[in-house]
Amino acid sequence: MLAPILVGLLMLTGWELAVRITNTPPYLLPGPLLILQTLIQDGPQLLPAWWMTMKIAVTALVAATLSGLLVAILFAQSKWIERSFFPYAVLLQTTPIVAVAPLIIIWLKNNTFAALVVCAWIVAFFPIVSNTVLGLNSTDPSLVNLFKLNQASRWQTLYYLRLPTSLPYFLAGLRISGGLALIGAVVAEFVAGTGGAQSGLA
Repeated sequence: MLAPILVGLLMLTGWELAVRITNTPPYLLPGPLLILQTLIQDGPQLLPAWWMTMKIAVTALVAATLSGLLVAILFAQSKWIERSFFPYAVLLQTTPIVAVAPLIIIWLKNNTFAALVVCAWIVAFFPIVSNTVLGLNSTDPSLVNLFKLNQASRWQTLYYLRLPTSLPYFLAGLRISGGLALIGAVVAEFVAGTGGAQSGLA
């Protein structure tokens, strides 16, 4: 427990010494002490901005989790639906958020918060869908046959077998989407150039 703390302190000390020895300008690479001083000095302005960015990221993550889980269940229940719509989910993931964010902000110009949430949702949606679908399709076929032998319905098999099996995959996708939602929120704020009451960290 003590080793990571010592390593962190050594890294911060080395960082501060490197900045001072090389006389690196603060706008290129500020030292840890300057960062701490700025955080204390500008805390009243940074805290509301941080809270706004976190609200956007959390809202987008919740929306991505609910919609991604629903879509994944539909994909797992019907191979035709999966083959028909999964390529569009991939397309949604590969679309650069910087390219689509201005369009979304224009379409939702009367609600900047909703526009930023949609941008962050686009980034966070796919990992939950892909991981959950993989988990639902990884169910042991012998267990599926056992449920069929006991005349379990499709939804009973889903609820009592497929969903518990897919839980580790779903949590892995949720972990990825959590980071992506925050990145998407900051990038969307940067592209939008928000200001005033709805401004975030960007």
